[in-house]
Amino acid sequence: MNGTRLKDQPASERPRERLVEKGADALSHAELVAILLRTGLRGRNAVEIGRELLAQQGSLHALARASLADLQQIKGIGRTKAVTLAAAFTLARKMAEELRHESPLLDTPEAVAALMREDARLRSVEAFQVLLLNTRRRLINVVKIADGTLDTILVHPRDVFKPAIAANAAAVVLIHNHPSGEPNPSEADIKVTRDLIRAGQLLKIEVLDHVILGRATRERPKDYMSLRELGYFAGY
Repeated sequence: MNGTRLKDQPASERPRERLVEKGADALSHAELVAILLRTGLRGRNAVEIGRELLAQQGSLHALARASLADLQQIKGIGRTKAVTLAAAFTLARKMAEELRHESPLLDTPEAVAALMREDARLRSVEAFQVLLLNTRRRLINVVKIADGTLDTILVHPRDVFKPAIAANAAAVVLIHNHPSGEPNPSEADIKVTRDLIRAGQLLKIEVLDHVILGRATRERPKDYMSLRELGYFAGY
């Protein structure tokens, strides 16, 4: 129903009414964006503008990282609507950060991915980070070690374990993101992991896993890879 005002559509097709009736998870990305936009413009309703925004950026992930200037390239998106979108995505990121301070239990790669997923989505470059855990496998802190691909950055054991020792951590989880979306480990990822496992053994700080975050696809519904699950921790 292109060009039809949302208020002229049946209630069952309007995003706000659909959210109330069926819940937010039932809405498409474009419909959720439309609720934030509130209104469209003559000849194009808010859902159509939401679709154009997503098509221009390529994905919700990219839309979350778009600048105010980029958002305003779409006709119908002014400063106020761009600010509203930026605020919504920033709230999602801050919510993920807040969860870190609640000492979540990180005893599975799924739990690690859930904690760090929003952080990874907003990064346009690789970031190698370490999760510091106590004896109960609960989070003490997240420490960023370096930016850049593991082929070009030097991840020295000293940089990884110095904050772990200072925090009296019993174990660590290595984590980094692949902005390409493909979470399979590279040879450099595997080598860094093995080097850090050996260093942790000497320091009596266990390296529990190395989780690589990417993006889910229809063919690959899981958006992360666990090097422990892939067998790279065998023999240590």
